[in-house]
Amino acid sequence: MTIILIIITVAVSFAAFNNAKLMEKLQFNASNVYHRKEFHRLVTHAFVHANWEHLIVNMIVLFSFGSAIETYFKYYFGGNHIKYFALLYFGGILVSNLYALFRYRNDYYYNAVGASGAVSAILFSAIFFDPWNDILFFGVLPIPGIVFALLYLAYSYHMSRKGADNVAHDAHFLGAVYGFIFPILIDFHLFEQFVDKLFKLQ
Repeated sequence: MTIILIIITVAVSFAAFNNAKLMEKLQFNASNVYHRKEFHRLVTHAFVHANWEHLIVNMIVLFSFGSAIETYFKYYFGGNHIKYFALLYFGGILVSNLYALFRYRNDYYYNAVGASGAVSAILFSAIFFDPWNDILFFGVLPIPGIVFALLYLAYSYHMSRKGADNVAHDAHFLGAVYGFIFPILIDFHLFEQFVDKLFKLQ
């Protein structure tokens, strides 16, 4: 499913790069969602990106950790793995923009694009299943997943409050939290396993 999502996202993003009207129709605009009931934007914004760099980074992370999540889900959830993967990914898309939907519901000029919320959910689920597995920070520096997770959340929270750039840090934060708790919502016993791995009890 990871590969299918990547292919669709790259195709739609490429089309939107060359079609401003398509980008406008698909991007997340809280005002249009809230007042005009254009609910499709809650999902379609994740399939368009601001530029090639934005797209490539998200797709690399999705490929790297989405493949791992598919393996984990097959092992723990058997025949339900595709359903749960879809719930994780699309749930990450929806949950990551709840705050922005409320905060910017009356701001017509606020727009957001990208799969970062969903990708954060995938990344943090992977960290949940293997908290000490190294993550290459900027593709170079190896950092234990659980350490990276704490730094990522702290940074996203700080930057969201600061609001000094055009990045939806709140979406990153919410998507990450959703991705971490998602396996627990399916099977609470997995939390016990996480604690065991965190303190290296198994």
